[in-house]
Amino acid sequence: MGTLYYGSQGTPIEINDRALAHLKAVIIAKLRRNEAFTLSLQHEDGTGRSTVWLSATIPLRFTFEEAERPELNPQWLEELAESANLLGGITLVPERLEA
Repeated sequence: MGTLYYGSQGTPIEINDRALAHLKAVIIAKLRRNEAFTLSLQHEDGTGRSTVWLSATIPLRFTFEEAERPELNPQWLEELAESANLLGGITLVPERLEA
């Protein structure tokens, strides 16, 4: 399980490593362009969801349980990037695997 630490106090948000690697790629691309946006996540226990505001001015740190970087799925990256440009911001949708 990976962790996204958000804000100056480093609030931890746990996300599985594969999903976090994909989110990281999209988040970094947006922040490099100085674009602020939201990230919405379902709670792991199914009790609700959370939304955070991401901006280049807010400290972020990504940690991964696995040492190896996963191969990124271009289709999933595209879906996440497209959602980042919508009013609701990035929504972590499940990865769709090619048949």
